Amino acid sequence: MEYIIETENLTKQYGKKKALDNVSIHVAQGDIYGLIGRNGAGKTTLMKIICGLSRQSGGSYSIFGKRDGELGDIASRRGLLIESPGIFGEYDALTNLTLKCRLIGITDKEEPERLLKMIGLESAGKKKAKHFSLGMKQRLGIGIALAGNPDIVVLDEPINGLDPQGIIEIRDIIMRLNKENGTTFIISSHILDELSKIATKYGIINNGNLIEECLATDLNSRCESRIELVVDKAAAAVNVLEKLGFSDMKVVEDGKIHIFEQFDRTGDISLALAAEGITVFEIVRKLESVENYYLRLVGKESE
Repeated sequence: MEYIIETENLTKQYGKKKALDNVSIHVAQGDIYGLIGRNGAGKTTLMKIICGLSRQSGGSYSIFGKRDGELGDIASRRGLLIESPGIFGEYDALTNLTLKCRLIGITDKEEPERLLKMIGLESAGKKKAKHFSLGMKQRLGIGIALAGNPDIVVLDEPINGLDPQGIIEIRDIIMRLNKENGTTFIISSHILDELSKIATKYGIINNGNLIEECLATDLNSRCESRIELVVDKAAAAVNVLEKLGFSDMKVVEDGKIHIFEQFDRTGDISLALAAEGITVFEIVRKLESVENYYLRLVGKESE
């Protein structure tokens, strides 16, 4: 497969600390690539490098097949929102969008209006951006990143500061542009369950290392569904479960058993255990979230 963004052993070092350590990611055309990691994991550093805002200490990257030293002519094909939005506080939202459009050579007066409507800031009127709430500034920053319909949009924590309705609206914008225009997105977010609603591929970063890269479909299959069973006699319960045909299970703590198969048999389990005089305090089916999977993965990595 050909990738429109690819990094090879990308490394960024500050003194003795490596913010990135031999990171290789692969982003295909039309991906919504979710970068997952704690604060300080290396997500923003990676985004800055591939957007030309920082230079790597080692390794390389390419965008549209062009190496990092040959990217000047494709700058207009990238949109970005990294850390704080690059806005002019003394101007209103429409003026900020107009300035960005002019900067990249767009003279169509309807484009800033289109962007203003897309991000839901029509009602802001002449209010100066310096008086905007955090959520309004985020919306404006996203609008600036989307000016000119770039092929690649890099968004660092784009829903930071947004209320639930704002999160839904930004999610809808991303999904619509991805579907209708084929726009490729690289998005970081600490709200992993929200990111999981749109991401098609993930890169999981911890302490500067890429510890996993996978398609969303693969990650969803790894987020284990399970039956959580709490009983008074775990050892006896395991024997009963084995007789019922269960084999993929684990006693996670005294009296608590996780079962990773045959999720439709909770009724059979309850009846069989009761017949053997084993008290069932709780039996529930759970689907592991992307956030829990991430925490479990990072926990293994740090052990």
